[in-house]
Amino acid sequence: MPETFDQSPTFIEEEKLWQQGYQLVAGIDEVGRGPLAGPVVAAAVILTPASRLSWLLQLRDSKRLAPRKREFLSSCIQREALAVGIGVVPPETIDVRGIVAATRLAMRLAVETLSVASRPPDFLLIDWITMPELDIPQRSIIRGDNLSCSIAAASIVAKVHRDRLMMEYDGLYSGYGFARNKGYPTTEHLAKLRRLGCCPIHRASFAPVREVRERNG
Repeated sequence: MPETFDQSPTFIEEEKLWQQGYQLVAGIDEVGRGPLAGPVVAAAVILTPASRLSWLLQLRDSKRLAPRKREFLSSCIQREALAVGIGVVPPETIDVRGIVAATRLAMRLAVETLSVASRPPDFLLIDWITMPELDIPQRSIIRGDNLSCSIAAASIVAKVHRDRLMMEYDGLYSGYGFARNKGYPTTEHLAKLRRLGCCPIHRASFAPVREVRERNG
């Protein structure tokens, strides 16, 4: 999607926390709650008070960036952020736990894979969701990927990682168009699902998939 949204994320939230003494502030976001197939993926990113790199000005919610720009920014983030963590939760876990619990699990895994001098983050800035299971100070921010640089960076890393996984799945389970639709319920995907039936990465608990499974016995 073209970058038409005129609001750029800032370090305002992070700077408030840095001034309070929180040194390691992690932004957290996820991608993949809505698809009918594939995992839900979360990322956690820690940027530093010294982060004044030119590419930071290009950060946006990942959905508002063209694929090539996301790839470029993800590479910059992976290379120059203080720490990056990624959590992946597969479809079978989504079916057992439900998508909200699976999303929280992916976020927890992303936080747990962060490693900065053997310390956990001091504070979490999370897009939309709260994580009471983590004993870390945190704040949930609605539309945080439009407001916080750290959350926007996490949204980009998560999106690029999941898109790459779905492109790999397209090679394993051809016919569904996963490289194009990334598992989302597009007209093409729904038509192929009804014609071909389900594959191992479809989410059996999601209504369109469940209906096909019931129809096919």
